[in-house]
Amino acid sequence: MTLTGARLQQAARRAAKALPGVGSSRPFTEKLDVYKVAGKVFLIVTDDPSERIITVKAEPEHGLRLREEYPSITAGRYLDKTHWISVGTDRAITAALVEALVTDSYDLALDSAPRSRRPART
Repeated sequence: MTLTGARLQQAARRAAKALPGVGSSRPFTEKLDVYKVAGKVFLIVTDDPSERIITVKAEPEHGLRLREEYPSITAGRYLDKTHWISVGTDRAITAALVEALVTDSYDLALDSAPRSRRPART
């Protein structure tokens, strides 16, 4: 099933909230919902009605492959364009893909966090 912008965002938020130690806030602007783990950003949900996207962290090579495969995946909108990708809607973007991207981004954020700040994973 094709995800609308709102469903794309719901899938990303649901995936993020299911992970341990996650918090969200809007530190930059009301239109950017920022998700962190251990003080590290791993997901940004853009709540601008004209541009409903999510931005996640990705290994550079994986991000490049995703951008080549999916027209609605582009270089990260707000952060380092080498390590972040933004995901919009198109027929190929599924809830399962969004959940996998959010989980991968979470794992990358945790890898860069000090061990003492990492939440316990079950």
